[in-house]
Amino acid sequence: MLTRNCLLLFLWILVNEGSVFSSRQPSSILGRSRGARERGRSSVGSMRNGAAGFQRVKRGWVWNQFFVLEEYMGSDPQYVGKLHTDLDKGDSSVKYTLSGEGAGSIFTIDQTTGDIHALRSLDREEKPYYTLRAQAVDIDTNIPLEPESEFVIKVQDINDNEPKFLEGPYTASVPEMSPVGTYVTQVTATDADDPTYGNSARVVYSILHGQPYFSVDPKTGVIKTALPNMDREVKEEYQVLIQAKDMGGQLGGLAGTTIVNITLSDVNDNPPRFSKSFFHLRVPESSAVGSAIGRIKAHDLDIGRNAEVEYTIVPGDGGAMFDITTNEHNQEGIIILKRPLDYETKKAYTFKVEASNAHLDPRFLSFGAFKDTATVKINVLDVDEPPVFNKPSYVMDVYEDTPAGTIIGAVTAQDLDASSSPVRYSIDWKSDLDSYFDIDPVEGTISTNELLDRENIAQHNISVVATKLNSPVLTSRVAVTVHVLDINEFPPELASPYETFVCENAKVGQVLQIFSAKDQDLQSAGQQFSFRTSKEDVKNKNFTIRDFGNNTAGIVTKRSGFRRRLQEIYYLPVVIEDNGYPRKSSTGTLTIRVCGCELDGSLLTCSAEAIFLPVGLSTGALIAILLCIVILLVIVVLYVGLRRQKKKETLMSSKEDIRDNVIHYDDEGGGEEDTHAFDMGTLRNPKVVKENLFRRDIKPEMQQGPRPPVSQDSSDIRDFINQRLKEHDTDNSAPPYDSLATYAYEGDGSVAESLSSIESLTIDFEEDYDYLSDWGPRFKTLAGIFGEQSETHSDSTNTENKH
Repeated sequence: MLTRNCLLLFLWILVNEGSVFSSRQPSSILGRSRGARERGRSSVGSMRNGAAGFQRVKRGWVWNQFFVLEEYMGSDPQYVGKLHTDLDKGDSSVKYTLSGEGAGSIFTIDQTTGDIHALRSLDREEKPYYTLRAQAVDIDTNIPLEPESEFVIKVQDINDNEPKFLEGPYTASVPEMSPVGTYVTQVTATDADDPTYGNSARVVYSILHGQPYFSVDPKTGVIKTALPNMDREVKEEYQVLIQAKDMGGQLGGLAGTTIVNITLSDVNDNPPRFSKSFFHLRVPESSAVGSAIGRIKAHDLDIGRNAEVEYTIVPGDGGAMFDITTNEHNQEGIIILKRPLDYETKKAYTFKVEASNAHLDPRFLSFGAFKDTATVKINVLDVDEPPVFNKPSYVMDVYEDTPAGTIIGAVTAQDLDASSSPVRYSIDWKSDLDSYFDIDPVEGTISTNELLDRENIAQHNISVVATKLNSPVLTSRVAVTVHVLDINEFPPELASPYETFVCENAKVGQVLQIFSAKDQDLQSAGQQFSFRTSKEDVKNKNFTIRDFGNNTAGIVTKRSGFRRRLQEIYYLPVVIEDNGYPRKSSTGTLTIRVCGCELDGSLLTCSAEAIFLPVGLSTGALIAILLCIVILLVIVVLYVGLRRQKKKETLMSSKEDIRDNVIHYDDEGGGEEDTHAFDMGTLRNPKVVKENLFRRDIKPEMQQGPRPPVSQDSSDIRDFINQRLKEHDTDNSAPPYDSLATYAYEGDGSVAESLSSIESLTIDFEEDYDYLSDWGPRFKTLAGIFGEQSETHSDSTNTENKH
């Protein structure tokens, strides 16, 4: 490594000396040019200030970019370059200064000559270039001779970094049986050297281990298959070693390696295969239906879902007796019994089982059929079995009240084994705790032990046990259902206590209610009920019964004009008869209430019981509602009575209290002849004058008849006043103080008549309330109340007149 670095350093020095030498010469020229340009700028400035001359000024000094070799191993500081200005005459009057990145610590400058050196070895991968500033000043005064200038020292790269795989080691997979050139994965190596300088960072990929199975692209690092039909079942995993070398892969380049682990993924390229072509199984005949009686397996070299196997039984000898399913965990075929085995009937079964893949790959169908077939033979083993009944269950019928000891049926069981042992029968006592039945132990006939009642127990479920005589342990059971048949013991009756209503405006032939019947006897499919009116009620002019012939009947009106005030409730007896033997009949009663209805027949009002009973109200709630209705009726009657009596309020409670017009004075009046104490003008507007008037300050004791009206002339008024004065003078109940009574009278021809109720008399008159009946059904109740009162009043009047 040291020899290589020394060789590279020597070559760089040779090249650099020529470039530095060539750069130094122009530097001096450029320096002079820069000085001339500076002087030119000064001349231009002086010309703009009024000078007549014009001269071009050049820069004093300028230099190119400097380079320093990285990883310098020499003992002396590395020479970088030289700074020089045309103003430097070589008399040591110019001093060069250096500042910026690494000035003083990495780079140093000779103040007199301007030579720049690197004090230590540099690494381009750490910092590729440095930016510095240089200035030429007067050595004595430190006055700048040139403006400060900036330059760059670039670290020149050498091949000191090998390529690295930052993501290694790699893992990849590729399907087995893939064709050549199938993409596997891509690897990438990174070189830290400068990619713009030389071939230090130019990487070339190659495969060191893994051939001839895989290949790698030298430029991109893409790995592909290089061998066709690689089989996972032969070899599943491969380890490939990839190298990345810089310098374009040439001699002397640096290299790095990585490992790529490649796995062949499975495809369905192998069919299932049975390990043998014949399987022999032995199964006891007592095996339960649905139980597993054997297992077989076909092996598949693939894995995962590609190794899933489906088993089927080829139609033939055992197709109806057995079934086969697949165990998902180990892919075994489980043979299941579908029907009971019987050694005495058949001793062996032989059938074929086919195993095939559940998921086929069409690319490999050309390899052949992906299935295999094996033969299965099952031998049935004989087992000592219990007796077998000739029916799975028995149903027997017996009429109720049948005499004890009557045979109602028989059961039969036999031993199907070769020994053919005799069978004995018995009834399980747990199923017949009351010992209603008995069984003959040899014949198997079942008989009754006592009378049966269908209304008590309609169906008996007993269990009969059959036992082999030579093997009492082996028993079998069968269910026996005994139906107790009904005889017609009970008469039919109404299905429920029907209660309906009829509207007051109901029409003839209207069906009010449809009702049905029930019977405690066992109902059969042909049971029929008939309905008719009882003989005692044949002449009923209100309602009749209509039988519809389908076990229902209806209540039909025979007339119209029902009135609730005349009769509120009707009772209709109905005779119900069944078709049993012997026939039974009974009489039920239907309750019909008369209610008020709308014109369309909807219920409007009815008695409290008829209205609220269907709602389901309690007795207390009904009583409370009835009390409320009674109270309301009492209030209405009182109100009407008060109106009819028309009792007047006391005069002292009138709004026009006479005391509001009382005139007080101190001098004593002159009696009846003193006419100057009253203003007669107030009496000139009378309305109604009657013979007797009530005092306004006391309650009148008796009523006086109306007085004839008087004329408006002065004589009538005078007589009227005199008459009133006499009445007041003779009234012992008058107050002790003087008072003024005013009487108003409009006259006989007044259209307004009397406008005051002071002298109004209570006149009783009769009012006709029959018009309430014309207001519709909602006012019928109120019309009935007032109509009854009118009738009562008229009756009492007529009676008084007679007396």
